[in-house]
Amino acid sequence: MVRLIMGVKGSGKTKQLIELINDAAKAEAGNVVCIEPGRDMTFTINNQIRLIDAKEYKLDSYEVFRGFISGLYAGNYDIAQVFIDNLCKTLGKDVDVETEAFLNWLDQFGEKNGVKFTVSISGDPSIATDGMQKYL
Repeated sequence: MVRLIMGVKGSGKTKQLIELINDAAKAEAGNVVCIEPGRDMTFTINNQIRLIDAKEYKLDSYEVFRGFISGLYAGNYDIAQVFIDNLCKTLGKDVDVETEAFLNWLDQFGEKNGVKFTVSISGDPSIATDGMQKYL
């Protein structure tokens, strides 16, 4: 399952994501992971959340990101939810068909392994591809 949060800068995406992360920390029996492009959420999310600074791992392509998530799960089968903050900024990419393909991969991976994904992307929802619309 994939949930996409999309909006322009200042529209409240991060605040919404933080609330969802903290709610997941209370409700989930499994582990919760948050991947962000920096460590901005260090003091705003529950300390039980595994916070990962994407810059430390040079996540610069969708292929690398897929491998990273696969490796996270291979190392910890108890992951129940993964939150990815500002996906396109993390990768240094614009929203395009590759973004859609990545979200589709996340959806398939999540269904197969019982992991929920919530992804935020900074940008007007109108730029989302038709295939991305189903995740909004």
